[in-house]
Amino acid sequence: MTDTIKQIRRLPRATVVEAQGEIDLRFQPEFQRAMLEVCAEKPPVLVVHLGEVSYMDSSGVGTLVKIAQTVRHYDGKLALVSPTPRVRSVFEITTLDRYFTILASEEEALAL
Repeated sequence: MTDTIKQIRRLPRATVVEAQGEIDLRFQPEFQRAMLEVCAEKPPVLVVHLGEVSYMDSSGVGTLVKIAQTVRHYDGKLALVSPTPRVRSVFEITTLDRYFTILASEEEALAL
């Protein structure tokens, strides 16, 4: 797929995006473009797997904030799933773990 998107699965009630690699200033534009394309389909639930994301900087977090706003605008739900400890710490340090729904498993996210 791309350097930052391993797979996109479209399920009846949700779309699951499996992110990978480093989501930083270098790769953020392609990540954002791919995520906005998914949002254009207006999935009721958008699940973003972060288990294979080794690093995310503020530009990657900014993209996820933009995606969250887009999903909320069309009354969808966004869940971030299985972030690595390094990536999760970025959300905790910025207190964005209170803004995002961060879950341990895809099953939990699909139940939203």
